[in-house]
Amino acid sequence: MLTVLRGEERFPAPCALVFGGFDGLHLGHRALLARAKQSGLPVGVTAIFGGKGKELFTREEREYLFSQNGVRFALEFPFTEALKDTSAEDFLRGVFGRLNVRYAVCGEDFRFGRNAAGTAELLARLAPCPVETVPPVCFFPEEGGLPHKFSSSACKEFLKRGELSRLNACLYSAAEDFYGGAYFLGGRVEHGRQIGRTYGFPTLNLSVPPCKLLPPDGVYWGVCGTPQGNFPAIANLGARPTFGVEERKLEAYLDGFSGDLYGEEVRVYPLGYLRPILKFSSAEELKAQLARDICAMRENQGEVRP
Repeated sequence: MLTVLRGEERFPAPCALVFGGFDGLHLGHRALLARAKQSGLPVGVTAIFGGKGKELFTREEREYLFSQNGVRFALEFPFTEALKDTSAEDFLRGVFGRLNVRYAVCGEDFRFGRNAAGTAELLARLAPCPVETVPPVCFFPEEGGLPHKFSSSACKEFLKRGELSRLNACLYSAAEDFYGGAYFLGGRVEHGRQIGRTYGFPTLNLSVPPCKLLPPDGVYWGVCGTPQGNFPAIANLGARPTFGVEERKLEAYLDGFSGDLYGEEVRVYPLGYLRPILKFSSAEELKAQLARDICAMRENQGEVRP
């Protein structure tokens, strides 16, 4: 079970600590975690949240990913002016004062502290334990050219362009758990307008947190993880112009599901783009399009392991 440490909370047991921002879990982060796990100690990470710009995963979503990937504790830091003004030396004193770290891991290019003055070399010099540095993990662009390291900024660019397959290729490998790696939108199912059930396509509704970075508006095929299991899904991300609703929400139809999910926590994994959001002249026209969307979604499901 994941323990989240905030304020001055401590984790007293001997542990391994992975240093980084950990605003998600891409393959670079996973390489660091794999090294730390080799120590045989409980593994924790440092995680910074609330910085400028939108986040690939919200704070709650990150905590889910950490728990799914064997992280025992997360030392969370809000991105505040006080944190930005903390010297590298004071930052390390604060971290090691709260933890019994026996082994530490960071990337070769790790930077921390005021003006990013802290380096992997400084960490190795001041840490009360052995420190292992890991080279960047890189991928090669499809169009050729120089390799790029796996990074949150690269992941965000893929997401903004709607390149979900390339994004997910940065987040987890084929040997890892899809549900503990792929990009998703999580939240608690809300009561909606209940219009979909009147024409045979009941949907669940999720509000989108303002801090969450999203793919372009549109209709996507994917998977939805629920307490009752995982179901193929089509998801409408954005407005619903047919019904005059401009609010940007996520509305998803779960293929093969029957029941009630109100108040339950679910995760919607958009995997591929189907079409733009359209305004239909009648419910019958919308029903016909949804039937086509479901057929397209079923055809695409064979491309993913879940």
